[in-house]
Amino acid sequence: MRLLVVEDEARMARAVQRGLQAEGFAVDVAADGPSGLEMARHGGYDAMILDVMLPGLSGYRVVRQLRAEDVWLPVLMLSAKDGEYDQADGLDCGADDYLTKPFSFVVLLARLRALLRRGAPQRPAVLTVGDLTLDPAQRRVERAGAAITLTAREFALLEYLMRREGEVVSKTELLDHVWDAAMETAPNAVEVYVGYLRRKIGRDLLETVRGAGYRLSAL
Repeated sequence: MRLLVVEDEARMARAVQRGLQAEGFAVDVAADGPSGLEMARHGGYDAMILDVMLPGLSGYRVVRQLRAEDVWLPVLMLSAKDGEYDQADGLDCGADDYLTKPFSFVVLLARLRALLRRGAPQRPAVLTVGDLTLDPAQRRVERAGAAITLTAREFALLEYLMRREGEVVSKTELLDHVWDAAMETAPNAVEVYVGYLRRKIGRDLLETVRGAGYRLSAL
């Protein structure tokens, strides 16, 4: 397995590199954001360990750029910032996991192995179906560049359908994943909110499959 470590603290980078090499990994190191981005694009790595605070280009910008270019290299982000919003920012921008400094090497290794087991399926930070886009981090929806205002429930429903693009999703599944399981919700609530969505995003994208559910897809 080939790994890329992007870390500007030389002592930290050497320690992580030595530890991973001792575990049998082939490890390259980059000391700044632009170098790390270029190596991640073309190095054929199996995973990347990426610091947030880097010279030239932050770790957030590196991972956003990779995802924008459809590079799905698994990314474990490292940061001295341990706030919940910092961690959320890292994950929302496209990282697969987030570990705060100082950290246990045993935990780093376990999380890295978990990433490698999962591989690199596509996990776009911004969802796209035709000319409809949804940015979960920014809570923004646009169609053909025009902003669409959705309620929290409409947004959650649309996000779930977009993540299942092209699949038929049943009312029961939507109730389970979009509505609060602790609350009693009438099955026709799905129909009502699908109607709201159609009026806002357009009727052409959201199809009713009689007796089965709904399918969101670009024609």
